[in-house]
Amino acid sequence: MSLGSFASRLADSLADGGWHAKARPEQLPPPGNWNGWLFLAGRGAGKTRSGAEWVKDLAEANQAGRIALIAPTAADARDIMVEGESGILATASAWCRPEYEPSKRRLTWPNGAQASMFSAEEPERLRGPQFNAAWCDELAAWNNPTATWDQLMFGLRLGARPRWMVTTTPKPSRLLRELLAREGTDVAISRASTFANAANLAGAFLESIRVRYEGTRLGRQELNAELLEDVQGALWSRQMIDDAALKGAALPDMVRVVVAIDPSGTAGASDKGDAVGIVVAGKGVDGKAYVLADRTCKLSPDGWGRRAVEAYREFKADRIIAERNFGGAMVEHVIRTVDNSVSYREVTASRGKIARAEPVAALYEQNRVKHVHSFPELEDELCAMTSDGYVGDGSPDRADATIWALTELMIGHQQIEIGELNCVQVDAGRYAGRINFVTRGFDNPWGAW
Repeated sequence: MSLGSFASRLADSLADGGWHAKARPEQLPPPGNWNGWLFLAGRGAGKTRSGAEWVKDLAEANQAGRIALIAPTAADARDIMVEGESGILATASAWCRPEYEPSKRRLTWPNGAQASMFSAEEPERLRGPQFNAAWCDELAAWNNPTATWDQLMFGLRLGARPRWMVTTTPKPSRLLRELLAREGTDVAISRASTFANAANLAGAFLESIRVRYEGTRLGRQELNAELLEDVQGALWSRQMIDDAALKGAALPDMVRVVVAIDPSGTAGASDKGDAVGIVVAGKGVDGKAYVLADRTCKLSPDGWGRRAVEAYREFKADRIIAERNFGGAMVEHVIRTVDNSVSYREVTASRGKIARAEPVAALYEQNRVKHVHSFPELEDELCAMTSDGYVGDGSPDRADATIWALTELMIGHQQIEIGELNCVQVDAGRYAGRINFVTRGFDNPWGAW
């Protein structure tokens, strides 16, 4: 390198502080001998800038003479990866600026390094060329991901250590799952949410998307970069959870509020017992149920008892309910020890988890349950409840507590009008099949059926 070009490079670096000095840690290549770098990030999190800077470093340092740039479409490769505000041309160093030939879909740096643009719509165009490196943008949006990826891998064969980088907002796909499964072997993974890049995003934009999307399934995917998948046979789908999000709507007055406890045998954080599910839910004046809080914890009996009573007081609940089947009178004793004045009722599991869960899942399908906040761990447990059992990790403590709470509010004492009659089902589960008929203005003239 000549003295002049070195001076130009130094001045360039000092002028903007240098990318490596101002980038967030997850935007920089991770350490280690990885073959691939997967950067999962939300919208506007800075993943395009990361990809462009990675390509720039490879080209300027002569670490890669042939680079593939692959986007969902040819227009995306041109408009985002190359010509975009955070693309290769915008981030290029003045002392080593590439020559851009749009008609050839090619960039050529002064030292001879080249980058060629490809579309995932045309995987066969990757048959033949060979590369030292590849930057793949928005892989989750590729129309033909497997064929495109396979052709790229066949051509990624130049040099001692060919490498690839993927920048994408996650969506469920087999290819993305396969790459994630390789973490810790030959794939390094970085993650970032939209809000991690708040310093470089308009405040009005952040506020609007926070109000509209935070806590929704779409928000968790597009903003928090979470890979969300529906489990085959699940009673709850991610769409049902998304539809249950309150999304900024006003919370109605509550006619009832309960705190439900799903107990476990844990003595606290030091043992291997399950957590104690503690969920607060209410029934609004509009007839819908609202999940208000998830206070699940792994504490000693005194600790989780206090947490349940605190939630009871905070939300002005009218009752704490807990399953009797585990521990008998133990839960009531714990609660009474903390506060003897608490209204408490035990519930008995006369049916299995799935049988209890199915009518609650039906309430979600009918749009009769809302979540006032995002409850990721609780929602993940619900989406792992299948007709064949629970397929998630550990025990569904949060889900069980939620099911107990919503059963108490919406099913255990449900009243449904049938013409001039009211059909009242009392203590569903315990008195299954027993129905009382009541006419308006009369007190049970027909008795119990």
